Amino acid sequence: MKLHNRRGGFTLIELMIVVAIIGILAAIAIPNFLKFQLKAKTSEGKTNLAAIRTAEESVFAEFGSYVSANASPAAAGQNVKLAWVNVDGANQGFDLIGWAPEGRVYFNYGVATAGGGFTASANADIDADAAYQQWGYKKLNAGADVAAKALGGDVDMCVVGNLNAETVGPCAAANGRSIF
Repeated sequence: MKLHNRRGGFTLIELMIVVAIIGILAAIAIPNFLKFQLKAKTSEGKTNLAAIRTAEESVFAEFGSYVSANASPAAAGQNVKLAWVNVDGANQGFDLIGWAPEGRVYFNYGVATAGGGFTASANADIDADAAYQQWGYKKLNAGADVAAKALGGDVDMCVVGNLNAETVGPCAAANGRSIF
């Protein structure tokens, strides 16, 4: 004899448990997903600085000197990409270096030269918290360090003394740690 005759389907308690489990998983997954997005955006700056370094070395091998380029685009992006604009104009700055990014960018980039060396730097506020991500590359020269170009959005440009020579890295110690 059957004491309980049950039809197919879920009870209200079973559905509530499933919804609670999905909510807990979402609460864990969404912040991690956002953090990984910000890390991916940060990698743009480091990758493009490495490409600028390679282009500068090619120019040096052919012409015997490095090329300076003003901050391009003029302002640093925030959490949206900006169209690439070489602010120096045609056949100057980044055009002479022979480098331009593919498509839109989060960072703005600049190159300063002096005394046989150069410093390339990148600047952006990718998480829109008014704290700029700053990355740089310093090529050693015979004289003093090359002061970096001031980049749009932040008066505290890449501090050359904080850069390790000939390695793409953070312009300040705080930029090297993940803040996301």
